Amino acid sequence: KKNKNYHPLDRIIVQMEKPELLNPSGGLIEKILLRRHNQIADFEIVIPELLLKQEQRSKDIFNWVLLSIAFISLLVGGIGIMNIMLASVYERIKEIGIRLSMGAHQKDIIMQFLLEAIIISLTGGVIGVFLGITISFIITIVTDVQTIISWSSVIVSFVVSAGVGLIFGIIPAQKAAKQDPITSLRYE
Repeated sequence: KKNKNYHPLDRIIVQMEKPELLNPSGGLIEKILLRRHNQIADFEIVIPELLLKQEQRSKDIFNWVLLSIAFISLLVGGIGIMNIMLASVYERIKEIGIRLSMGAHQKDIIMQFLLEAIIISLTGGVIGVFLGITISFIITIVTDVQTIISWSSVIVSFVVSAGVGLIFGIIPAQKAAKQDPITSLRYE
């Protein structure tokens, strides 16, 4: 009796959740089809590698754009912190002069202003993390797109936030510490 296939297929499309599984799955599907076709390769398996490479390039470009936006945002935020701290130094020149004349060291003044800059930036970090988590949940509810919030990214955002406060608070803190106590006490 002849083995005849009464239901030939023109095409089977297999879709994978992860692109990195395509090549291994293609090999497995080929073995299964060879077994079903009595070791005769009367079929062709096509893996759209060009589309996968293009998808990866698009992801890479998107990541670089996001990284650039984040860097610019941090730079603008840092400059804002520096301006706030410089204004704070000029508003508190008498206080700085009193502290220096009472025996405070320059490092004490620097630490005070650096701590203030870090607190300002961490406050912004807390607000940013809260907004990010809230918007993530809203996106999940509205669009049914699963968003992932990792605790490591939350911790990194706090560290980066504190770092921005530290870096952009150095210049105002040094400016405050270098004030002459006598000139500062006469400042009106």
